[in-house]
Amino acid sequence: MLITILQITAVLIFLVLFITIVFKITRKSHFVDPLPDHFLNLLDEHVDFYHQLDEPGKKIFEKRMQQFYAEVRITGIKTDVEDLDQVLIGAAAVIPVFDFKEWEYTDLHEVLLYPDAFSRDFDQSGYHRTITGMVGSGPLQNVMILSKQALRHGFLNKEDKSNAAIHEFAHMIDKMDGAVDGVPQALLSKQSVIDWQKLMRETMQAMRNGESDIDLYGLTNEAEFFAVASEYFFKQPELFQQKHLELYAMMEQMFARKENSNEQ
Repeated sequence: MLITILQITAVLIFLVLFITIVFKITRKSHFVDPLPDHFLNLLDEHVDFYHQLDEPGKKIFEKRMQQFYAEVRITGIKTDVEDLDQVLIGAAAVIPVFDFKEWEYTDLHEVLLYPDAFSRDFDQSGYHRTITGMVGSGPLQNVMILSKQALRHGFLNKEDKSNAAIHEFAHMIDKMDGAVDGVPQALLSKQSVIDWQKLMRETMQAMRNGESDIDLYGLTNEAEFFAVASEYFFKQPELFQQKHLELYAMMEQMFARKENSNEQ
């Protein structure tokens, strides 16, 4: 009896679907129980956003991390994913969307953790390595890549305004409407889109004129501006509000932080 190419293809498709379903069930059952105590200790020590929440808020944050772990793999490439790395990636995923109860990163299936910066060809050696984070496209459509060194720096260095992981999750939020263009329509009303674009252009011009302390990498394009502003907004909120009052107010509304702070 001859087996046709069509039959072989059908069998392969079935196997892929079966493995995917089983794998998802396994992943979702991995963090059914509360996060381990040492995860909570790491959160409290290294994640200011979590540390400043009240106890009910911390419980919500922990459950959101559990949900993230159930949906997204974290894989080390030439490096181990240590507990600290897993905690920081989970925290970075939750922080920007903490005030959106039903949020899921539907376009993200896996985070690849590289030991350090990498090149556009994903090379991990040589002097041309300048990338510390990336949201994939094409074959890597549902993948994020992070540098372990940059991930840790973003949380453990409390003095600067950078956080590579929050930066990349901001890109994922931006991507939810189908375009990474600096206008996260999932967070904005139609009128707010116009207001945000105007404010973004004005702030970028101030950056060109040397009248802003926002990282100049945000001038690369509007998508990078949104990601750079987001990491500053969450990493140093008091300084951001002091230096950029109008932008802070817009982003506070965008991320629903004002509503949450009023409730607390």
